[in-house]
Amino acid sequence: MIMLVIALFLVTIITRILPAFFVGGLQFPQWLITLLNYIPYAALGVLIFPGLLTAVETPMQGILGGLFAMVLAIFRVPLFFVVFGTIIFVYFLI
Repeated sequence: MIMLVIALFLVTIITRILPAFFVGGLQFPQWLITLLNYIPYAALGVLIFPGLLTAVETPMQGILGGLFAMVLAIFRVPLFFVVFGTIIFVYFLI
């Protein structure tokens, strides 16, 4: 078991920390930097979308709640109020 933990530790170090040393000195084109900035949002969307459809009684309530949260986020409402406001919004839909 200890060997497995050490092996997983080494794999993590090699794939996450070592590239940071090599990539730090490279200059990327602006379009690539812009593209890479959207990756966390895309990953978060992939994780959240199935929950929107299954967390409430009907998928339409989840979609409306997601759209409401998007509108609040576009207006740069703080995250706590986006989450809390969306919960209240979906609660009144039911």
